[in-house]
Amino acid sequence: MISEQQFQKELDLIISNAIREDVGDGDHSSLACIPIEATGKAKLLVKDEGIIAGVEFAKQVFHYVDADMKIDTLIEDGATVRYGDIVFYVEGKSQSILKAERLVLNAMQRMSAIATKTKKFVDLLKGTDTKILDTRKTTPGIRALEKWAVKIGGGENHRFALYDMIMLKDNHIDFAGGITKAIAKTKKYLNDSRRELKIIVEARNLDEVKEILKSEGVYRILLDNFDYEDTRKAVELIGDQCLTESSGGINEKTIRNYAECGVDYISSGALTHSVHNMDLSLKAV
Repeated sequence: MISEQQFQKELDLIISNAIREDVGDGDHSSLACIPIEATGKAKLLVKDEGIIAGVEFAKQVFHYVDADMKIDTLIEDGATVRYGDIVFYVEGKSQSILKAERLVLNAMQRMSAIATKTKKFVDLLKGTDTKILDTRKTTPGIRALEKWAVKIGGGENHRFALYDMIMLKDNHIDFAGGITKAIAKTKKYLNDSRRELKIIVEARNLDEVKEILKSEGVYRILLDNFDYEDTRKAVELIGDQCLTESSGGINEKTIRNYAECGVDYISSGALTHSVHNMDLSLKAV
């Protein structure tokens, strides 16, 4: 996974680009009718229910826009919230609050939705040893926020991007000339380039699982679109040789059944690509 320093760089880029996109050469609505010296206070109001996420990110946004803004946090990231809850108060120049408002709301609404969905999946896995993973099926440009939200909801992050883990999927395998060749070429590439990256290999059936197991150095086998019976057989075949991951259309109705097959991880793109934003408002007080 990427370092904390790399992750913070991603957040800084998201904030600077979002403010550039939204503010441009000025928030002329505020400039037109609010004196530059005017100060004010606003509250983050919850109009929904679920898991709140993005509080710490909101602080970074406010301080990027105006380092003098003060935030009084009442509810922290990861807490359950209900309609009418106040998450925080922000106080400072009125123009600064308005300049940061939309980015804060857009980010927190989406992050809270992802955290809420992740928490539902985590709860469905209670009593098993299986952990829920996100994927790279994220909104372009804000992956760091969405993966952060998964962590807040109790899930775990898969690789962050193409550069921090090797994942040999069906197309890689087919283009490389087969599973064994793909793994061998990958190990040589890592050796030649002096990179230490974990290797995940996707299997489409039990025969491919058997072939993967003939090669050493595989960190995890991804069982793609396996049914319950074949998943159990694959887990038994793999044993302690490497970790196991189930993926492919797994949802709230099926996730428990896959976990009970004994896999170590279940990955779900739905955590980030199929959520309904939490309703939040920033209101002057």
